Amino acid sequence: MKNYEEWNKYKFEIEKQNPFSSKYTTSDGDVFYIEPIFYTMFSSFKDHHPNEVERILKEMERVVKVNHKVIFTGNFEHPLTIGIDDFIILEIFDITDPLNIFVEDKSRGSDYGD
Repeated sequence: MKNYEEWNKYKFEIEKQNPFSSKYTTSDGDVFYIEPIFYTMFSSFKDHHPNEVERILKEMERVVKVNHKVIFTGNFEHPLTIGIDDFIILEIFDITDPLNIFVEDKSRGSDYGD
């Protein structure tokens, strides 16, 4: 787990049960986790859309304020964070798509057949 600079205004906590997730608590008592894969994807948006980073962070803040307990994950079906039954789970695209901020996936499958 890492204390990411983008969320350093919040209280950072270490949880032994979630060694890979960074836990933050807002001044209102809302809790959110940032998983490493989410941060890697967020970093890609930072690289491709540096002028949109603040909008993304503001939307994440809004979502946390509305839902109070959020996990920002890289994979909705298999989050790394445990003990989260009452948390909503969001991927980066749940934040960026409604803002119309996209990173095009230009990867493609192999051109080689069997």
